[in-house]
Order: sequence, then structure tokens, then C-alpha cells
Amino acid sequence: MTEKIKIGLILGSNRPGRIGGTIAQWVKKELAQEALTIDILDLAEIRLPFLDEPEIPAKGRYQQEHTKRWSETVRRYDGFVLLFPQYNWGYPAVMKNALDYLYSEWQHKPVSIMVYGGHGGFQGLIAMKLVTQGLNMYNMSVNPPLNISKEMFDAADQFIDIEAAFERIAPQVRLVSEEFCQLLRPEDRG
Repeated sequence: MTEKIKIGLILGSNRPGRIGGTIAQWVKKELAQEALTIDILDLAEIRLPFLDEPEIPAKGRYQQEHTKRWSETVRRYDGFVLLFPQYNWGYPAVMKNALDYLYSEWQHKPVSIMVYGGHGGFQGLIAMKLVTQGLNMYNMSVNPPLNISKEMFDAADQFIDIEAAFERIAPQVRLVSEEFCQLLRPEDRG
């Protein structure tokens, strides 16, 4: 049996009351297929401090235990989905900080960027693509915009029905799985 492709779905929001956890669970469900193992890497739980390594990450001489653990975690994955809310036409600091901790661990790994926001997070996507390109990641062609609107939420600011909210974009999210399989296991293409 062929080993499964390991995808790390990095949840890049640590704000209290966030909707990102619900979206991450939905994305994981939509990405699911036989060839993939998908793990949610929640930066609110990983809790990296603001970058505190004395040397630049490109040297790979990590001194902090949390950096060494983060490096080991990232190395286990074949590719990534970066999931985060758009903040002021950009990305949350917690996401950028997690990326900046490492360098070689990200190189040549495919990445799909999924940004949620009032307009699908297009500006955040553009900003993050520059970062992932600088890390020599492979920017995948499918990066579904996750448009949200106030009508999708209840009085507690949680989704009323996430399936209905993202019904139109679900096929694009599923295409991300197919692209991972094509990139990481081309011999399985039919």
C-alpha cells in the first residue's frame, strides 16, 4: 500500500471567538480523500512566541525548543493549506510569525492559500503569495476564496449553516485535494 500524502492545514488565527476553527473543520472535510492525511495545525494551540531565534532561520541552527518542535512538525508534511482571515488587506501576524520561524522546511512544498473575509480575502491572498514565494514554496493554482457575510452568522457570531454558506465554493476546495495528488503523486494520475 502506498503511503498517504500528509497535508498540514495551518489555521492562522488566534483571536478569541474566531470562526477559523469551524472553517478549518469544514475545509478538512471537503479535502478528504483516500490518498491524503490532513491534520489541522492550530497556531492558537501551538503558541509560538514572537520570533526569538538569535540567528536567521535560513541557517537552520535553531536554539529554542519551541522552534525545534515546530521544525519537526513542519518537516512531517508534504504540503500545506494556509487558512486565515484577511486583516487590513493582509494576513494575521501569528501566521507570518509561524512562517518566519523556519526556512528550508518550507522549500519546494506545495501550498494552497485559503483566506476568509468579507470579500473572500483577495488582498490577503496576494500578500501571502509573496511570502510563500520568498520561502520557495510552490504556490498551487487552486486557492479558493472563502467569502463570508453577516447573513451567515447567528447572534453569537457563529455559522448558522456552514455547508450552505460555502456550498458554491466546495467544488474548488475539493480541487485542492486533486492538485495535491497530481503534484505529489503524479504516478497515480489516471
